Amino acid sequence: MLFSSMTFIYVFLPIVLLLYLITKKELHNPILLIASIIFYAWGEPKYLAIMLLTIIINYFGAIAVDKYKTHKKLALILTIIGNLGFLIYFKYFNFILDNINLMFHSHISVINVIMPIGISFYTFQAMSYLLDVYKEEVKPQQDIYKLALYICLFPQLVAGPIVKYHDIAEQIEDRDVSFEKVDLGVKRFIIGLSKKVLIANTMALAVDKIFVQDPHTFSHGIAWLGAIAYSFQIYFDFSGYSDMAIGLGLIFGFRFLENFNYPFISKSMSEYWRRWHISLSTWFKDYLFYPVTKGISESKFIDKLNNIIGRKKASKIVMFLSFAVTWFCIGIWHGANWTFIVHGLYNGFFVFIEGITKWSREGKTKLIRFIQHCYMIIVAIIAFVIFRSDSIKYAWDYLMNMFGLLHLNKENFVYTNVYYIDNVLIIMLFVALICSVPIFKNMLYIKNKYGRAFINIWLLFLFFLSTCYIASGTYNPFIYFRF
Repeated sequence: MLFSSMTFIYVFLPIVLLLYLITKKELHNPILLIASIIFYAWGEPKYLAIMLLTIIINYFGAIAVDKYKTHKKLALILTIIGNLGFLIYFKYFNFILDNINLMFHSHISVINVIMPIGISFYTFQAMSYLLDVYKEEVKPQQDIYKLALYICLFPQLVAGPIVKYHDIAEQIEDRDVSFEKVDLGVKRFIIGLSKKVLIANTMALAVDKIFVQDPHTFSHGIAWLGAIAYSFQIYFDFSGYSDMAIGLGLIFGFRFLENFNYPFISKSMSEYWRRWHISLSTWFKDYLFYPVTKGISESKFIDKLNNIIGRKKASKIVMFLSFAVTWFCIGIWHGANWTFIVHGLYNGFFVFIEGITKWSREGKTKLIRFIQHCYMIIVAIIAFVIFRSDSIKYAWDYLMNMFGLLHLNKENFVYTNVYYIDNVLIIMLFVALICSVPIFKNMLYIKNKYGRAFINIWLLFLFFLSTCYIASGTYNPFIYFRF
């Protein structure tokens, strides 16, 4: 079920919210758990069993980690294998077979494996809980229904944000629902819905027209248009979904951490990744980067390297290896394609270089800060082209076109520029640019009554316009559903 669907907005959500508000506090968790299961089963009932098995595996795995202190690492490893087993099979099995066939010139048959929606998100949430128990930051949840609610809570079930268990454990046990939270949550939901339906979907129409074409068949300007439009599409699609998830959380008394913080105003890729998909980058930092860095630093190989080349140089090698492992995993987390792996390593390369050269430090003058910002925008747009492309070759040709390095013959152009560009797209590009900077960041917290009245009227208009677009059957996918 999509948040941006008439069924969710006008049927599912009102019924669940009404039941939630008229019942006793003791029934709030059961209502949300049942609603979450229905929400997930609505689209893919046959894969509900995978999510339920994930809950059971992590419930007993965490208890074993806590109970058997002398074998806690073994219990942790076995439970992680159980988690990753589902993920690897459903998400990467065919990708692995394809690459085996390519490397060894074999002909192993690829089977039709369909990935369950949201498996990457709820698997990582489950492992967050397991690792928090292992690190003794939290106690294992004895009530399997409360753990199930954490893993499959519908506001952030299928596309995040990835909520860490230690951030929400107390809220699962006890939380309050107030008019202020519901009011703020509804407004946040409308903002997210508008970003998704009005901006991201408009960008998607142009992007899909461009990226389906051979890069030799459109001009350099159209190549840049497609890259910029996709950058806006993925940002407003995913941040819009996150806004809706955070808003829904507030409606039901939960406070989720922010997932986006205006990443396009960054002045380095390091800052960009502190502002973009924050829940994913912090997950990998806390649960992979730090442990990997510690493990490599304490290895005998690094001890010997310290004696040969010195501690300072050896520490850079440790950081390089840690970055390589982490960003490879961030890349492949997004999908079973070499474009995602290259996208991850590409981003990691710039973050690493910025770290060792101190480029990520903000410039002291406006000119330097402007140069830093331009650099970040170009690097990020290139990354999005790689991310959007179906193959490495397509990404390469597309980038060559963007930078004028691809030979073009206008006789091969399939469509004129008018096919790709219309007035609605031009208007939405301008709107997207304005909404990418924190001009309206605090508009929901205006205290002036006239200002609040204006914001409320404006949000009602956006909600009406968005639902009209949805009702008309406007193109309405979510990019991150496939991750």
